[in-house]
Amino acid sequence: MSREFTELEKIDILRERAGVTYEEAKLALDAAGGDLIAALINLEKSGVSGRERVQAKGFELVEKVKEIVRQGNVTKIRVRTKENIILDLPITAGVVGVVLAPYLAILGALAALATNCTIEIERGDTADKPKS
Repeated sequence: MSREFTELEKIDILRERAGVTYEEAKLALDAAGGDLIAALINLEKSGVSGRERVQAKGFELVEKVKEIVRQGNVTKIRVRTKENIILDLPITAGVVGVVLAPYLAILGALAALATNCTIEIERGDTADKPKS
């Protein structure tokens, strides 16, 4: 026998499985008429669930960003504190080397001022995943 989840439980499940914010989970759940499975599927199709979050402090943030970019298929990097977005940087393969170096220097300085930052990474591979 399966039990019914409360709306908050559904939102928590969406956040955990799709790696989205409360707002994104709530919007997806509303758009799916409260259907948890449909909301998960819609998030996967929209590519929102391809977002990753990495925590880093101080200058280790720069190394994390470099490592993530080297892994490839990154379309956007967003660095934020709890209150503010510090950097919102679209990444394209051709401009990574030229454009990224100055941003990393700025990022390092800003990250040194912030005690704890979150890196949000959007990857291009989520839209290209085969549907099963």
